[in-house]
Parts: sequence; structure tokens; C-alpha cells
Amino acid sequence: MRRLPLPLPLLLAGLGLGLGLGLGGDPDPGGPSGAQCLEHDCFGVFWSALPFAEAGAECQRGGGHLMTVRSTVAEDAIALLLQNRSGNLWLGLRLGLPCTEPTQRLRGFQWVTGDRSTDYSNWAPSGRQCGEFCVTVSRELRWEERPCEAPADGFLCEYNYWGSCPRLPPADGLPVVYTTPFGASGGDFLALPPGSAAVIAALGLELHCEEDGESGRLRWGRPELGPWACRLDNGGCDGACEEDSGQARCSCPEGKVLSSNERGCRSPCAGAPCQHHCVVAGSTFVCMCEAGYLLAADGSSCEDDDDCAVVPSVCEQVCVNTEGGFECHCHRGYAMVDGHCQALPMSRCYKAPCEQQCEEVPDGYRCGCFPGYAIDPRVPTHCVLHCNRSQCPAKCDPYTLSCECPEGFVLDNADNRQVCMDIDECDMNFCQHNCTNYPGGFECHCPAGYRLVDQTDCAEILGEDGEGAYSGDFGPGPQLPVPSRTPPKAQHLHPGALVGITVGVLSAALALLALAYHLARRCCRAPATMDYKCNCPHEKEMGLQPVTSGCAAASQKG
Repeated sequence: MRRLPLPLPLLLAGLGLGLGLGLGGDPDPGGPSGAQCLEHDCFGVFWSALPFAEAGAECQRGGGHLMTVRSTVAEDAIALLLQNRSGNLWLGLRLGLPCTEPTQRLRGFQWVTGDRSTDYSNWAPSGRQCGEFCVTVSRELRWEERPCEAPADGFLCEYNYWGSCPRLPPADGLPVVYTTPFGASGGDFLALPPGSAAVIAALGLELHCEEDGESGRLRWGRPELGPWACRLDNGGCDGACEEDSGQARCSCPEGKVLSSNERGCRSPCAGAPCQHHCVVAGSTFVCMCEAGYLLAADGSSCEDDDDCAVVPSVCEQVCVNTEGGFECHCHRGYAMVDGHCQALPMSRCYKAPCEQQCEEVPDGYRCGCFPGYAIDPRVPTHCVLHCNRSQCPAKCDPYTLSCECPEGFVLDNADNRQVCMDIDECDMNFCQHNCTNYPGGFECHCPAGYRLVDQTDCAEILGEDGEGAYSGDFGPGPQLPVPSRTPPKAQHLHPGALVGITVGVLSAALALLALAYHLARRCCRAPATMDYKCNCPHEKEMGLQPVTSGCAAASQKG
């Protein structure tokens, strides 16, 4: 019997209130004559003259065993249960040796629970005895050996439980009668074990000490939903209990909601389907996931976040996604040194001419590129900017503030972001017939009866007699064409260059206008004293002579 944490004077005062259990109600005919419960343990006294074995069987019938007295608290409980009656009552001690051993604390006896541990004993003087002996306790609380087959005046039973409900707080004019699972009945219990009932006749109410399905703790409740009268134990409400027109109602504080029985208060996260974490948000909840996971579409479960799918890559060479994280590895011929992949001195990649990355393969090495780059098809060791979407971030030098885009893309400033936009070559009429645009390039197609030549033009397919054949489309399948006229790489022009081009165009236009004006004046200007040439139809000679009027004089000469 463990020592209870209640102070002994307070315990004794409480016990003094409850000795009449079984007297204040209609006791079970087979129940104890008196009983009391303290926290997790209950004790009952039975005044029936039975041998030790039969007394133990009666205790087991109520779910207990003969009492073990391991502390002075249990001894005090015995004193109060015995009250003014005299007699010897069986305890749960039986001799486990052939003879008693007076030098031992328990004299060779052991508890019916199978152990010999105790902090207390109170033996009456006796000599060494041999045979089947058990132990009784008297009104003077002395322990005496007694033959197990001889009947005692009664016995003490002990009942152990995992928890208890406190007695209901007193309310004026509302007497309460309790009944325990082991048959004790009365109104002065200090605590009640699970399965006990409390009857409040004035309210026509019966409550039960039972486990709350949501909180998991023992409390008084009933099958019906909602609170009872607020003046009795706050109506069973965890929060506030209010009555309106005789109808009781429970309410909960901020951050709590009513439980399913409409009396208890629980967190919105209680019973939430969140796989990882639940966060209270007012009167509801939000599910959250641990680092390395993403919240799934159902809003409650968590999915692994593929860290290797991000761009740019979190690893220099090889990224292996793991549950909730990732691991970085190196290609063959490399070793991880301080978080970076370094080529081994004896590897094929150690002196390879790869511009960015290198990977050892069985027959040598293979060059690779960082994310956002691709191998140049013309120079396998060189990397060029690459985009597999219609737009992507530009590659910018933070020092020179210059930006580059892959071939087939043009730089665009979108919302103060340097973005590479795909050039739609199909709008520039590079293909003779049909055209398909894709990021960074385009592809030409020919109609049925024609084939693609020079990647952009279509030629008619001729039969053996030189006639056109129209049995179908004999053009080549999809390919990566090289346009006959390479589209210029569009770039933004400097404002100064635009001004220079404009001035040059205007200057050229003015020069052409001046030349035309000069030629017109030479042919058809006003008469002069001397002229060297006049372009007239009958002019055959060039002479240095005076004329009266340019073309009229020439006519007269003729």
C-alpha cells in the first residue's frame, strides 16, 4: 500500500466524515458494512465469520483482494473502518515458509499480491510457529498469527483503480447518494472509483463516474447531451454554465470549442486529422507540415517535398531526394570535400577540358552543364545558355549589369525582372509553308506532295516520269531545322545608337533631295548668256555659243 500524498490530519478528518457508508443508503446485501476511497484505492470492512480462503474469495467477487497494510495511512483507515466494533479481521498476509521467522519484518509471511514489500508492521508478541498460518488485525491494530482454516470475525478488502472522480461539491438542498462497483453505498465518500453512480433525487438526476471520450480523464457525466442544473458542479461544464428560462447551456473560453457531449471544452486540434502539426486558429485549426514536406491537397496529410526538383539545384552534381530531405553526391571520379565535389587526381575528369561539369564514364569522360545551361552541339566541352520554356530568368553579371539570353530568346524587362522571352520565328516567315514554334527554335513543315529542303523551303516530290506525285506527305519527320536565313539575335539598342540611326537616315534623305533638285535645275533653268549643254532631242554637237533660250535655240539651229 503506497503512502498517499494527502496530509495525514486532513485525511483522518475526511475519513471521519465517511464511516457510515452503507448506513446512509440501502447497502448491497453482499456488500461491505463500511467503506472509504482515497484517490486510487478503496477499502471495505465485512463482518462475516469466514476462514481465510473464503474471505479472500468474497473480496475477489467484488473485484478486489484481502487488504495489504504497507503504511500508517492504511492503518489509520482500518482504525476508522472498525469504529467501535471489536473483533479480529483477516488481512492479506499468509505464511510462505514452513515456520515463522520472528527476526524478519513480515516474519516470513507474504502478501496475497505475491510480494513482501512494506514500510510498516505492527506484530503482537509471539514465538516461532510452524504450519498454515494467516494474519488478523484487532481493534488495537495489532497483527496476530492465526490458523488459516479457523474463522475470523470478519475481513478487510482492498480495491485498486487507475483513477477516481472527486465527490460532487455540496449544493444546498441537493443530497447525493453514491454507489460503488464493489457494493458500498452512502453519501460521504471522498472519492469514487470508475463505474460509481451518484443519484440526486431532488433533480431526478443520475450521474456516472466514467472516462471522457475526448479528454481521457475520469469525470461525472451522463448519456444525455448538454449540462444539468448549473448549481450542481457547474452543470458539468468545463467552461461557463448559464441558464435561460430553466435551460442550462455551456460555453467555452477563446481558443476552445464544445466537445461532443456539449459540456466539455476541447482544443480545435483535438481529434484533428493533421498528419504532422495542428495550429489553433481562433475556433478552428490549420494543419502544417514539418520541414521538407508540403501540405497535400486534402489539407491534412503531408507529402515529401522533392528538394532535387528546385532550380537551381541544391547540389553541385548529383541530388538524391530522401523522405523529408535530400543528399548530395558526386560523379564517379570526384570526392565530396567540405560540401563540394572535387575531381580526384587520378580521375579522367581531373584534366578534362569540360567548361562546367565532368562525369566519368566507362570509356572516358562526359561533360555536363549547370542548371540553365546545355552542351553546345558544336563544341561538346562548351556550355551555352538553355531554356526549355517560353520564358526563363536571364543570366546576368552582377558586376557589369549585363544580361544574356539563349539563342532564340530576347531580353525583356518585366516588372523590373530580367527575363528571356522566346522569339516566335513563325511570325518572321522563315518557313515557306507551315511552321511550328518551340522555345529557342522552330520547325518547318510541308504539305502533302512536297518535301523539306534546306530546312525551310519545300520542293515538289516528282515521280519517275517527272510528274508530281501526290500520294501523300513524303517530307522528313520532325527534326531540328537550321534556317537558311539565321534570324538575328534581337537585342535592346542603346538610346544613343537610336539617335545616331535617326540622324543618319534624315541626312541621307536630305542629300537625295538636294541631288534631285540640282539635276532638275541644270536641265530646265532660266535663259543665260552662256550655256555648255542642253539635253534636247536634236542636239548633235557640243558648242560654246550663246543661246536665247535653252531648247528653243537648238531647234532653230537645226
